[in-house]
Amino acid sequence: MKFTHSLVATGLALLVSTSHLSAQEQSPPIPVGSLSAFPTIVQTGTHPTLTWSVTIPESVEDIVDIEGPGTIVPKRDVIMDVRILGAGVTAGSSYNSSFTFVPTECQIKVDGGGYSPIFYGTNNDVNPNEIVYTKTVEEGEEVNFGSRYYYNYSWGPWFSTTNSNGNVVALRNGDTPPTTTPMHYAPTIESFIRPYLSEDGKIKIGPRDVLYLMELTHTNPNHSGFDLQDMAILVTFYDQVAESGPGDSAQNSSGTSDSSASQASSGSNNNAQKRKKRKKRGRRRK
Repeated sequence: MKFTHSLVATGLALLVSTSHLSAQEQSPPIPVGSLSAFPTIVQTGTHPTLTWSVTIPESVEDIVDIEGPGTIVPKRDVIMDVRILGAGVTAGSSYNSSFTFVPTECQIKVDGGGYSPIFYGTNNDVNPNEIVYTKTVEEGEEVNFGSRYYYNYSWGPWFSTTNSNGNVVALRNGDTPPTTTPMHYAPTIESFIRPYLSEDGKIKIGPRDVLYLMELTHTNPNHSGFDLQDMAILVTFYDQVAESGPGDSAQNSSGTSDSSASQASSGSNNNAQKRKKRKKRGRRRK
C-alpha cells in the first residue's frame, strides 16, 4: 500500500546478502562430544582408560530472562553480540512506484546508563554479518533497545523494549511472529527476514539468540502496514572460554560441558574411577 509522502514497509526485493549469520554456527543444536581410549592397544584381559566429554547446548532461556516487551536480564555474566539484520522503513509517492529507504536509528541501553546509538542509516547500509555492538554484560544488568526513523528533517516516534505497546517484540527460536497476516505468507515480507523464518512461519535462529522485530510507522496492529519489519536486531549470547591446561576439558561456547573418565583393570581391581572436570569460563570485557 502506498501513501503520498508517507512511510510504508514495502515488499521490495532488497539487495542484501543472503549469507546471514545465525548463532547456530556458534551453538550446536544437538549435544556434541568426544571419546578417546588410552592406551589404544592393550593385552588380552586388560582394558583401556576411556575418557569422554559431552557438550550439552543451552537455550537462551537458560542464560537470560526476557521481561516486559523485551528487556534482557542476564542470569550470569555472558558476552552479548548485536547485529542489525535490516531497516525496512521506506518513503514512497502515489505519483510513481519508486521508493527510497529512510534513515533509521537503533540504540542500546545497558544497566543504568543512557541510550547509545549502535546503528544509523538505511537498509543499504546494513551488513547482517557485522557485529555493531559487543559487551560482557553482568548478571542482573538490564539491556534494552530502541529505534526510530528520520524523515522530512524530523524524528519519528520512539519505540523501545520498555514501552513498545506491541511495536517491539522479542522472539526466540520456534516462536511465531505476532502479525495480522502470517509473516511467511505476507506479500510485503522483507528479504532480510526470510532467512530467519521456517516453512511454517516460525522463527528460525540459534538456540542462544533473541530476534527483535520493530514496527516504527504504525501503532494499530490491525493495520495492513503493521508488519514488524522496520527494524530487525539479532542478539547472540555466548561464554568466553579460558585457555585449557593439561588435563582440563575444553568448554564449547555453545553450552555446558560434562567430562568423565572410567577405568577398569584386570584381576580383582574392578572399581570404576570417575572424575568430573570443572568447566572454565573466563570473561572478556570491553
